[in-house]
Amino acid sequence: MTTSPTPSELPSLPRDEDSPVFREPWEAQAFAMTLWLHEQGHFTWPEWAERLSTEITAAQDDGDSDRGDTYYLHWLKALEGLVAEKGLLSTADLSDRKAAWAKAAQATPHGQPIELPTEP
Repeated sequence: MTTSPTPSELPSLPRDEDSPVFREPWEAQAFAMTLWLHEQGHFTWPEWAERLSTEITAAQDDGDSDRGDTYYLHWLKALEGLVAEKGLLSTADLSDRKAAWAKAAQATPHGQPIELPTEP
């Protein structure tokens, strides 16, 4: 049985005392999805840490100023990469889902929750 990482195992995670701090709901959702996929055995925590580190390093090499405000963008990119690499979702399906979210977000009035239409 795999266990979730403890707070001390996630030293770079923004936190308020021992609780993660998220600026936006999607950040918490990406975090939760990562933990759930790890708990389901889709990847090990060292695999995850390596993938996230690679994404952060690539972003820094491309000029990311590393102020912390882009941390979860790197987190999400690492998650998307692992999901595709592990065959949990194809890159085409991922691209389609991202496009659907972008379209729904553009059509949603400011301050309202974004809802994806249900597929037939």
